Amino acid sequence: MRVIVVGAGIAGLSTAWSLLKRGHQVTLLEQGEIPNPLAASGDHHRIIRRAYGKSNGYGRAITEAYAAWTELWGDLGESHHDPRGFLCVSRDAGDAAEEYREALEEGGYPFELITTDAAVQRWPFLEAGSFRYAFQSPEGGALHCRKIAAGIGGWLRKNGASVYTNSKVAWVDVDHGRVELAEGALLQADRVVVTAGAWVLKLFPDLDGELKTYRTAVVYLDPPADLARAWHAAPVIMGIGRIDGYIIPPSGGAGLKFGSGLHKVATSDADWNRVPVEGEGEAIRDLFGPPIARISEHRVRDVVTCAYTFTPDERFAAWERGRCLVVSACSGHGYKFGAAVGRRVAGAVEDGDTDALKRWLRAEEITLPQA
Repeated sequence: MRVIVVGAGIAGLSTAWSLLKRGHQVTLLEQGEIPNPLAASGDHHRIIRRAYGKSNGYGRAITEAYAAWTELWGDLGESHHDPRGFLCVSRDAGDAAEEYREALEEGGYPFELITTDAAVQRWPFLEAGSFRYAFQSPEGGALHCRKIAAGIGGWLRKNGASVYTNSKVAWVDVDHGRVELAEGALLQADRVVVTAGAWVLKLFPDLDGELKTYRTAVVYLDPPADLARAWHAAPVIMGIGRIDGYIIPPSGGAGLKFGSGLHKVATSDADWNRVPVEGEGEAIRDLFGPPIARISEHRVRDVVTCAYTFTPDERFAAWERGRCLVVSACSGHGYKFGAAVGRRVAGAVEDGDTDALKRWLRAEEITLPQA
């Protein structure tokens, strides 16, 4: 089968990887370079973790995600995963950290409950008296996005895929499986898979309402010298009070990153305002103090903007249009499932069971695929 994949973020790259392994003829189109730093999955690193709310489903899906990443590392010949575990810090009753702890208990997943004093002693960048408790799980860490993208891109080229960068798609003919590039070239395939992230609404504006685009940003920081060692050894951190915050310590050559779900603005254009504004890094950083101690002493090194699409319930989604399958694996938490999403999408393209794919993407049906 000839398949065109539009978009080389993690979902598109993984879909192309899995389709090629299944023996299909694959053409991958990316509007920028691979990795594309403007893409949602184009930053230095992202979190993988088991923590989700109770009965959410995605926590169970992490088992399949790890299996898919392991398969990918085998093909690439190296792992781009830093398995340092994750830490949650609860500041208020019923906050995100507490929801994650209850879900881990419900699922029987491992974690260590840590008192405030013990947590501050272990991680001195935490501010004493500013949180109720913490807990640490071994099932998590950092995925090195740019290394993953470069690795998959190289693997695809080496194994016979046609990979086109700086090739912007202008139009998709869903009825006939044709893709027109902005430069005027017309490509033909049996199936088209669109994994264009925040740019999908430019190709399918009728999905506006089912998908919403947001512009956000993350900040990279240089910590105080006496805390640098503790930060380098820290787990990834999430569930920080009610700010929807997360922290990735220095990993894979990238620096200390802070991000918060509070720092996002709805937009109708994924390319809107991608240049950081003055003071933006400090505004993101200051959301974290407390429970992060001496927050103003963490110096802003860089600010990176991102564009994401969200569904109303923040779950993955897919739409079938003629010979085209549109997949949105974003909603702010898609990267950790990237390799598994690619395998599932490739399977649906091959066997035509898009209903099963949609159930899996929504975490309504979490079962491991047959070996």
